[in-house]
Amino acid sequence: MELLAPAGGVEQLREAIHFGADAVYLAGRRWGMRAGSRNFSDDELAQAVAYAHARSVAVHVTVNTVMTDADADALPAFLSLVAEAGADAVIVADLGAVALARRYAPQVAVHVSTQASVMSAVAAEEYARLGARRVVLAREMTLAQIAGLRRRVTRDLELEAFAHGSMCMAYSGRCLLSAGLMGSGRSASHGACAQPCRWAWSLMEEKSGATLPVEQDGHASYMLSSNDLCMIEHLGELRAAGVDAIKLEGRAKGTYYAAAVTNSYRHVLDGEAAGPWCRELDLVSHRPYSTGFYLGEPQQNPGRVGYRRERRLVGVVERVAPRAKGSWVVGVRCRNRAEAGAVVEVLSPGYPVRSLALPAPLVTNGEIYQLELPFAVEPLDLLCARER
Repeated sequence: MELLAPAGGVEQLREAIHFGADAVYLAGRRWGMRAGSRNFSDDELAQAVAYAHARSVAVHVTVNTVMTDADADALPAFLSLVAEAGADAVIVADLGAVALARRYAPQVAVHVSTQASVMSAVAAEEYARLGARRVVLAREMTLAQIAGLRRRVTRDLELEAFAHGSMCMAYSGRCLLSAGLMGSGRSASHGACAQPCRWAWSLMEEKSGATLPVEQDGHASYMLSSNDLCMIEHLGELRAAGVDAIKLEGRAKGTYYAAAVTNSYRHVLDGEAAGPWCRELDLVSHRPYSTGFYLGEPQQNPGRVGYRRERRLVGVVERVAPRAKGSWVVGVRCRNRAEAGAVVEVLSPGYPVRSLALPAPLVTNGEIYQLELPFAVEPLDLLCARER
């Protein structure tokens, strides 16, 4: 299966590619469902495609917000830019965007976003008739339903499914809570979700203004907040169901997340046991994991459980020079302070996680420090440390 990784910005793009993504998905400054991410300017988008293609990695550009007339009127110019940049696919949800993509970027593949909530073979086939090459399936489907759909649609139509990351309490992300509570400027359907499903809610008596907690565990109820998805132990089942590409959610996440999650799924897709990489995924920022809808009813944990994170990024390798007697001198750009002697864990593609005592401190964020390491590393490898 293709491994499709998130790229919320230039740095995440480079790390996702470095750690084994077959394809990355990203957005311009408009029309993407993660408006809060850094995203890519027009020039950066063209540079990103060139960078990825030089490393045999495909680029999918998200154009999957709900479209107004103003959005649709401005879209042809952006689609022409995407086509000129050489992007491999556009991810669209709106039927008008499908039509415009076929007209203004005919050489770019059309992938139908999960926002379209495709759950039936008849819907998938209709999108194929309209020119779609791939459908990103609704997240509410079970493995059995995916297998049934695969049997009923043409083999030329590729199926993509989410394998990891945040889930939404609304049907494939079509949620009105954010816009209703925060105003139309924070519409989930336009990429600006304020995530009110993550908030602690209480019950208020209208006349007196008295409030009571909607208790679940003595603190609050997070009854709208879903667990995160993690299917790393079930990749064989996704493949057997007919999935052609697995997608990692996370364009709003940072560099370490993009690298670590891509690295873990790459190792397991390449045949390694899932166990050690499950433990790696436990170290990144996440809510409690579940298998979503894939194995039946989704597992929810509406108690007071916030995001967990047990490891932080300390530095990014920028240059490497071998030295005699099996050591390497590396330039590491500091991302978070770490003292000399602190145990750091090194993430490198193709290797298990390696540990060492930091030979010198990393102090100033953004500054490059020269370190001598006892094993080989490459530029873009990461040095991480456990949270205190």
